[in-house]
Amino acid sequence: MKGIILAGGSGTRLFPLTKSISKQILPVYDKPMIYYPLSVLMLANIKDILIISTLRDVPLFERLLGNGEQLGINIKYKVQDSPNGIAEAFLIGEEFIGDDNVALILGDNIFYGNGFSKILEDSVNYFKIYRKEKEVTNKNGAIIFGYPVKNPSDYGVVQFDKDGNVVSLQEKPEKAKSNFAIPGLYFYDNTVIKKSKILKPSERKELEITSINEFYLLEKKLKTKVLGRGMTWFDTGTPKGLLEASNFVEAIQNRQGFYIACIEEIAYTKGWIDKNKLVEIVDKLKKSDYKKYLESLLKK
Repeated sequence: MKGIILAGGSGTRLFPLTKSISKQILPVYDKPMIYYPLSVLMLANIKDILIISTLRDVPLFERLLGNGEQLGINIKYKVQDSPNGIAEAFLIGEEFIGDDNVALILGDNIFYGNGFSKILEDSVNYFKIYRKEKEVTNKNGAIIFGYPVKNPSDYGVVQFDKDGNVVSLQEKPEKAKSNFAIPGLYFYDNTVIKKSKILKPSERKELEITSINEFYLLEKKLKTKVLGRGMTWFDTGTPKGLLEASNFVEAIQNRQGFYIACIEEIAYTKGWIDKNKLVEIVDKLKKSDYKKYLESLLKK
């Protein structure tokens, strides 16, 4: 499975912070925002990753992350000329995706919680299992997530049955059919490319991700996984969301001693880089708490 991080847009909700820099470069406590969605894909064991951003900002991500070799992964970059909607990511990334299935995460979404890695791995394995049986069962489709919120009318909302099959989708409804919001993390089979090609722009003149999900719903191939108690999700696209996420990360790291979205630790733990490579990374870092944390991994 391939992975895409959509880190484009102009970040108008964060102006003037984003007037001269991508919001995904802004710090969420002690790391650039892009580290968080990147860590999610890495935790899902996805090693081929495409970052989509603006012409202005792609060089910043290239300078920050390079080609991913230092993490044992492969990172490529593409430009989204203007914010034409989330679903455009599949058109921009068509060549990158090839014949594979694909996971898409929005660059300003942060996830954290016990058991989250297992949820991600199971989502990827769902497609692996059915891909082998495709000629017999033809069971593929898409997986989205449901996160319980107090104010579902502020979000895209998903309603599903006891087996996780999606029953309905609503976009910021006045009367929500459930209290489960849809976060910016999606897993799709390869037909998402064809579906994206027949989409027409919405009233907002964007290719909407909701329309993609509705295609799968009509085919009865849209599943939901619940991110329940113990899971945290932040949309950091607003000043309030950015501050809340930063405070959360600071509290967890300083109380528990474990770092959130430490991409070098993930690569090292998964065996994508060896101890010598981690030493090389540490030696290049300036004096900081982040460097001290990586040094502590070498002593274990």
